[in-house]
Amino acid sequence: MESDSLFTQANKVIPGGVNSPVRAFKGLGIDPIFIDRGQGSRIVDTQGQSYLDFCLSWGALITGHAHPEIINAVSAALLKGTSFGAPTILETQMATLVCDLVPSIEKVRFVSSGTEAVMTALRLARGFTRRQKIIKFDGCYHGHSDAMLAEAGSGVADLPLSSSQGVSECVTADTLSLPYNDIGAFESLIAQSADQVAAVIMEPVPANMGLVVPHEGYLARIRELTQYYGIILIFDEVITGFRLGLGGAQEYFGVYPDLTCLGKIIGGGFPVGAVGGRSDIMCQLAPLGPVYQAGTLSGNPIAMTAGLSTLRYLATHSHIYKDLESRVTQFADAWRKSSPLTITSLGSMFTIFNTSQAVNNFSDAKKQDFALFKKRFLEYVNKGMYTPPSMFETSFISTEHTYEDLRQLLG
Repeated sequence: MESDSLFTQANKVIPGGVNSPVRAFKGLGIDPIFIDRGQGSRIVDTQGQSYLDFCLSWGALITGHAHPEIINAVSAALLKGTSFGAPTILETQMATLVCDLVPSIEKVRFVSSGTEAVMTALRLARGFTRRQKIIKFDGCYHGHSDAMLAEAGSGVADLPLSSSQGVSECVTADTLSLPYNDIGAFESLIAQSADQVAAVIMEPVPANMGLVVPHEGYLARIRELTQYYGIILIFDEVITGFRLGLGGAQEYFGVYPDLTCLGKIIGGGFPVGAVGGRSDIMCQLAPLGPVYQAGTLSGNPIAMTAGLSTLRYLATHSHIYKDLESRVTQFADAWRKSSPLTITSLGSMFTIFNTSQAVNNFSDAKKQDFALFKKRFLEYVNKGMYTPPSMFETSFISTEHTYEDLRQLLG
């Protein structure tokens, strides 16, 4: 079937034809591309067209598509069954590995999505501190739970009504949002409200308004102030966890939170999330403590198998992080020499912003030229390159991408 026919059929039974809004290519002038398969650095659509993939399931596939070690491990696990709703050794093995690799995590609980991980982390913070307010940062996306759809980035940035319709005002009233990279604004708010604030949640490296790098000393100052006032610091490392290194952004910058939310890479392409951190906080979770969380498919054997295979591969090939960063840095340098458009990069992530101005926060990111973004996106698609279909998202490479793959983006 032609792609437009597939989208027509999907719209008959799925709201908007998609199961996540940003996939709809809203405003891009074409119907979304329906993917049939992926291998290495490439995906292939239902028409047989191959694309270099710089989206990689929104950053989840650091080893590329259909990595043989992961596929073989999952195939063997499937023969044993898909879900038991009971403990398995795999959960303990995965938890042990995560605790070994992520510096601040002493205990971890697995869930089924990043959104669920954030919901659990916020509930833990409120239960532990007996305070109610949460501080977040404009343009940082922490999933689609009600309290976090205030000044959120990612696909919500293109759909402003998603930040308000159906979300109770009494829920968002306890969510305070500040501009990222503005330490003065943070210091001022903390001075006024510290005794009411349960947690500060942030992407240590925002990747849902495009990739924004923290100013020098910014994360360290936030850590200093949250410790001083007894506020729980939560790093949402759903994207940066195991992408910037085995210890994530916290190890990369040497700033360690109280709780960490993980997802994407730890599932090896399967639905997964996790919240981990200080033992005294984590032990507030049921059945030990009064903070409730549960999930039928939490820690299911397929996701745990895929995650274990991925993390073990990364742990035994840790040199890949320097290799990936080298390729992206080389590409970013070449881009700056050939284009006036701003590019930011860190590790294996990068964003080409549709503006010539520096981007330090969500306000800067919203000044992009959408018409230019649309033009570039369609040009890339026509040349066999798949980039994120939103100008508020981040591009990624995998271990299967070469520098020559990146060079094709230069035109």
